[in-house]
Amino acid sequence: MAEDKTYPMTLEGKKKLEDELEDLRLNQRPKIIERIKIARSYGDLSENSEYESAKNEQSMLESRITTVEHMLQYSQVVDNEDVDKDLVNVGKTVTFKELPDEDPETYQIVGAAEADPISGKISNDSPIAKGLLGHKTNEEVTIEIPAGDMQVKIIEVK
Repeated sequence: MAEDKTYPMTLEGKKKLEDELEDLRLNQRPKIIERIKIARSYGDLSENSEYESAKNEQSMLESRITTVEHMLQYSQVVDNEDVDKDLVNVGKTVTFKELPDEDPETYQIVGAAEADPISGKISNDSPIAKGLLGHKTNEEVTIEIPAGDMQVKIIEVK
């Protein structure tokens, strides 16, 4: 039997997922149930677009609830307390620059559930994060990205 995938995440990311799950269950689900109930009262369900729309929304909501429950069940909160302070790991923020002379870039490496590149949070499954994980400050690393190899120097890990 295949092992279930674990979802590494920060404590903040886990809390965010727990809050989302609570909102989906306690707020969103009852709203959709009410919409379905109202749409049913309109009569013939075979030509009732409000009913179909509400049922589709309910299906998407239930799918999201299942996904979030699964991610929380198999979540693995990353604790960097015992990890070398200069080692790139999930939950840490890394600053690097592309060689030879690009400007430094800073990202926090997080689990896929928390990824938000616009906010500077990249997934541990992304090519850049995979290339950086396990390396230390001042190391030069070759990262395989879809456009080819990228040579970077790790400037800081915190």
